[in-house]
Amino acid sequence: MINRTSISFLFFFLTGVALATTADVVDPESAWKNYQATGTQLEPQYRFPHASCFRAASIAYDLPETLLLAVARGESDFESTARSKANAHGVMQILWPGTANHLGIYRLSDLYDPCTNIDAGARYLREMLKRFDGNLHLSLAAYNYGPERIAADTENIPSGATWYSGYIFRHLNYVLGDGTTTRSVKASLYSELGRSTLVEFAEPYRARAFVEGLEAKAPGVQLDWFRKGVGRFSVVMIYADKEQFSSHANLLSRAGFPIE
Repeated sequence: MINRTSISFLFFFLTGVALATTADVVDPESAWKNYQATGTQLEPQYRFPHASCFRAASIAYDLPETLLLAVARGESDFESTARSKANAHGVMQILWPGTANHLGIYRLSDLYDPCTNIDAGARYLREMLKRFDGNLHLSLAAYNYGPERIAADTENIPSGATWYSGYIFRHLNYVLGDGTTTRSVKASLYSELGRSTLVEFAEPYRARAFVEGLEAKAPGVQLDWFRKGVGRFSVVMIYADKEQFSSHANLLSRAGFPIE
């Protein structure tokens, strides 16, 4: 986590940056339409946890594997025992008991089986796509907010639902990568990556603004942020090994954000 010097940097950084809102991000509806048109056949840049479960669900419900991976990364970072304060459980964060029962799952313990949970999440997302005529932006909004709270008119969906769609798209970009990785996908295990939490925020727009600002000040450092529950959004530095950790730490220090 951050030290006292970093806290001072954080205060001045946040007070000096124009914090992002959902209006500042790329239009998630257009981004998802472009993905549906050109990106659904792309391969993930890593071999992610529960790979066989994702592959099976992708085939069973005719959904891109990278889409399911993006939802799982954004919801739980692939943690099979994840539980939110909203009573959502497992890899795909299935709400108990409402959504789980709707999907035919009547034992809470079943949600902690990765394949069962991933299958349920994929099935629910396929149901949302059917309900919203293939509009992935609206379907993701409904996955997060519930279908009854999402209108077919994209102009009038809750701002938080629009934020969630953009949030998952950010994780999709990570799943797909930037095309510069030199290791083969089979050799690149996501579970081998190190993670160091830098700071937590109570609001998602602050986490996003902080990441974007720090990335500009320290290009080359791999940063990301995750929703960890109600009012908890963690900014994380990701690294492949000790050497890369030291390199990233030096870059952050030069940018005025030393870490321990």
